[in-house]
Amino acid sequence: MAFGMTAASQDFSLPPGCAPKIRALYDYWRSIHPEAGLPGRQHFDPIDVPELLPNIWMVDVNREPMRFRFRLVGTAIVKFTERDATGQWLDAVYPDYWNSDAAAYHRACALDGTPAYRKSRAAPPGGGSEGDVESLTLPLAGNGSDVDILLNMTLYPEDPVMEMER
Repeated sequence: MAFGMTAASQDFSLPPGCAPKIRALYDYWRSIHPEAGLPGRQHFDPIDVPELLPNIWMVDVNREPMRFRFRLVGTAIVKFTERDATGQWLDAVYPDYWNSDAAAYHRACALDGTPAYRKSRAAPPGGGSEGDVESLTLPLAGNGSDVDILLNMTLYPEDPVMEMER
């Protein structure tokens, strides 16, 4: 398998029409793969992708029980959601989290290294028009096999950078 990828990550591909920033993060993630296993946080250098940082968020994976904690939340995420959830559990911030599609994607990524891309509709919490939201979830594994961090990117409808890319 290329880049020491898991079978799940090897089979994953982005749709042709995804946002350029989504593709840039995915391409960067593929480029940092060690020869064996998945890349870990130690391979991810923010200096390599400064233009992507506002839309990046990372979550720590807790396995027993399975829960996810915000490790880092980019400024575009904070602006859109109107809160900085760094250090908080996803299911505490979003009480209905475990019933969401995002929870299923996060769980699959944490358990078997399956990346996930999704496109949905959302409006800002404080009001505003609904628009397309694009998200990407990628596995990071410090030891190369056990996913311990989920690297995410979310592009919101009122993100000026996303609007310029359309």
